[in-house]
Formats: sequence, structure tokens, C-alpha cells
Amino acid sequence: MNVFIIGGTGFIGCRLVRRLVAQGHDVTSMDADPGAHSFADLGGRVTSLRGDVGSFDDVMAAMAAARPERVANLAYLIGSSHPPHAALRVNVLGMGNCFEAARILGVHHTVYAGSYAANGAQANYGERPVTEDDPVHPHDQYSRHKVMNEWQALDYIEKHGMRITGVRTSYITGHDKRRGSVHHVRCITEPALGRAVTLPCRDIMQCMLHVDEMAEVFARLLMADAPARRVYNSGGTTVSLGELAEVVRSHLPDARIDFERETGARGRNPTYLLDNGRLTAEFGLRFRPFPEQVLQVINDTRRRAGLSPVGDDG
Repeated sequence: MNVFIIGGTGFIGCRLVRRLVAQGHDVTSMDADPGAHSFADLGGRVTSLRGDVGSFDDVMAAMAAARPERVANLAYLIGSSHPPHAALRVNVLGMGNCFEAARILGVHHTVYAGSYAANGAQANYGERPVTEDDPVHPHDQYSRHKVMNEWQALDYIEKHGMRITGVRTSYITGHDKRRGSVHHVRCITEPALGRAVTLPCRDIMQCMLHVDEMAEVFARLLMADAPARRVYNSGGTTVSLGELAEVVRSHLPDARIDFERETGARGRNPTYLLDNGRLTAEFGLRFRPFPEQVLQVINDTRRRAGLSPVGDDG
């Protein structure tokens, strides 16, 4: 099957591309920075192109050449500090370009990256898991764009009968994450290199999932012929930074992890209790135990630095 991935050399995208090739698919990756990841070892199964998701001509030309049956858009400006016009161009116009090109070309199924950020603060819901049917409470540039993307998808579904599915991703972790929220990443990667780390607050909460698990979520949804729902929570493991530090110390007993404050973040935490029952029930997904995911980040970090792995992976 031919698959077209926008943002294919990014943090999640490069893993998704490799996973799809391993499943026997041919992939075209379009990215503003195609050199960010090399697919040279995949024997010509990946076509990697430079393209701007904010340009309809770029998206349409690349997608038309690929003639895909499946499309995924993972291209996004993470965070809310971007100039309004630039963020709107990539996050909203770019998503519209993806959907419109897929409509014109008759793509069977399009999947896009949403976010838990659409929900806003956990305080909007109390101490209970948030479902996809709960009202959303976006509060900044990034979260409002994510809500807008869900409406764009619904508009295309209702007016053109398209099959479009969104994934509200949680806090994604991996040794090479550099953008967005990275406190949880630094809590793992700095000790993995033998360095001390000081983080803002012990009771910062997050729903964490390793990037490999996230790539599998996208692969499962992308290859589904007719998902039952139009939006799915990815879910993950809910932990505080303090609890994450203890998991890291279970693998690295000498890890030096300190906090500027013990408490103070709880009432301001973004959504961290996410109900992913709809995803796991429909697609049979079962994520690896959380300590195993953390150990992978530790050892991927160490291998990259030329250090020996630790624990069961050593």
C-alpha cells in the first residue's frame, strides 16, 4: 500500500515511516526538513521530499505524485509562542491543505495528530479520566489550533463523506525529543548521562507514552479501513515528575534529580487523566509497562553517547 506522511522526518513521523515499511508498505515522506532523518537503509522503500505543508501547491503536487491510499499529517508548530500568522499557516491552513488534497485525490483514510491540550486544565474535569466526548477547554494558541483541526476534519467528513481520524496525543517521550514539554524527558535523559538535573516542581503531572507506542497508535489507525470514531485519546501512564524520578532511580540508583519546589503545580496541570478505552477496545492496543518505556529512553540516550546500556536492556 502507498502511504503519504507529512512531517515524516519528525519525532513521531520517522518512527511511523519505519514501522509502515516494516509492515510492507511504500511510503512517501514530505517534510520541511527532509534531512532531519535518513531512510537510506530501507532499500528505496521511502521517497523523502522537501515540502511546505502551508503551501497547497507543495502538498498537492507531492501527494498527487505518491497516489497514496492512506495519508497522515504530523506536521505542526509545537507550543504557543509562535507569531500568529506563522502558526496559523502551518497548523490550520496546513491541515486544510492536507484534507483538501486528500479529498481531490480520493484518499481512503486520512489521520492527523491532535492533542490532549484541547482539554485544557485537568481542573476543568476534576480528578477523573477525560473522555473524547467531554467538552474541550482550549486556552492558548496551540490548543485552540488543535480544536480547530478537529472542526476542520468534521467539516470535511460531513460535506464530503471523507474518512478522517484524529489522535489526541499525550505527553510523548523519547531520548531525542527536543520540542514542546520536555521536563519529563530531561528527568530521564540527564541522569542517563550521569548529569544532575533540577526540575521546577515535584507535583507536575503528565500522562506519558513512549514515542514507539505512539507510532504504533498512528500505524494501527492509519491502516484501519473504517475506525468507529473520528477522535481517539492515545492515553498513557499518569505520573508526577516526582514519581517519574523514582522510576528513573529504580534503573539508575545514583540519579541526581532535584526539584525547585515540592508542590504548587497541581491546580495548574494540563489534562493528565486520559481515558483511552475507546482506542484499546477497538484496536486491541496494549502498551508496554511504564518502567520498561523509561528504561528504553535511558538506554537510547546512553547508546547515543557511546555509553553502555543498563538494566534488563544491558
